[in-house]
Amino acid sequence: MSFLKKISSFLVALVVLGLLSSCGIYDPSDARKVSPNSKERVKKNLEEGKGLSMKKLMGGGAGGGTSYQFASSNPMWRATLEILDFLPLANVDYSGGIITTDWYNEGTSSDESIKITVRFLTNEIRSDGIRIIVHKKRCNIQQKCSVSKISSALEQELQVAILKKAILFEKEYNKKNKKKFKRGEIRD
Repeated sequence: MSFLKKISSFLVALVVLGLLSSCGIYDPSDARKVSPNSKERVKKNLEEGKGLSMKKLMGGGAGGGTSYQFASSNPMWRATLEILDFLPLANVDYSGGIITTDWYNEGTSSDESIKITVRFLTNEIRSDGIRIIVHKKRCNIQQKCSVSKISSALEQELQVAILKKAILFEKEYNKKNKKKFKRGEIRD
């Protein structure tokens, strides 16, 4: 092996080791604090929620691991999609907490369109949990358009409609799960 190949191999190994140690994959531990018994370490890791088990992978277990919430189980998200279902959607990002419609024109005025953006600030059903922004686009005959953010009653009307629908979805969900719990279908 040539000298350059040896140096490049050494440098690659050094970079990989540096990346591993900075990522937290390699974490040297103090032998005084960590038991040498592997079964005790496994038990401690599972109690702290650090372990990976089939129960967690299959959705069971309420341990301290990561919990995933899907859009279909979020009443605010579902309500917003249902309220805005007559509008074409341009961007729907559950993980980013934003829904943006495309430009929409009712047909009453050919030179004006609106775009609605809903930002989710929390998963809770609260009036301050969402922020609705309405933009208006006005175009002239030469197709020169101006876009402006407007404050209108539409924002408040949409917010009230979304909150009402979200409350209904949550009541429906709680009622359904209460029945399942009474029948013994949900167990932890």
